[in-house]
Amino acid sequence: MKTKRNRRSATDFARNLVKNMTESAAACLVTMVQGNVLALGVGHWVVACQTGVFAGILTTIALYIHGGKNRWVAAASLGLATAMVDYAVHPTHFGPEIAEPIVTAIAAAALSLLVSSRRPAELN
Repeated sequence: MKTKRNRRSATDFARNLVKNMTESAAACLVTMVQGNVLALGVGHWVVACQTGVFAGILTTIALYIHGGKNRWVAAASLGLATAMVDYAVHPTHFGPEIAEPIVTAIAAAALSLLVSSRRPAELN
């Protein structure tokens, strides 16, 4: 028998998963083309989706295990996961090998903080 608490927990988990995947993918997409959205191609979307899915899953599971709802911890976790996945998924498009994953991680963490600060407190 499912309780209201279990359903809410599953809903929160799913919502956070989608949020983390979207933020990571968006940061990756914009960083890959260095802000030039007119240069976006199917390959960019595929790589960004891969990065977003894997980073989102890693972050959501880590935050679920940790049990924390601190937006700074969530942003740092997403940034770290995004950097690791971005580094593993594709080669850099600018600078040294680690430059793009770091920039992508900063963008994902900043986006996470921006989104979490704009939502009502009961949703964070």
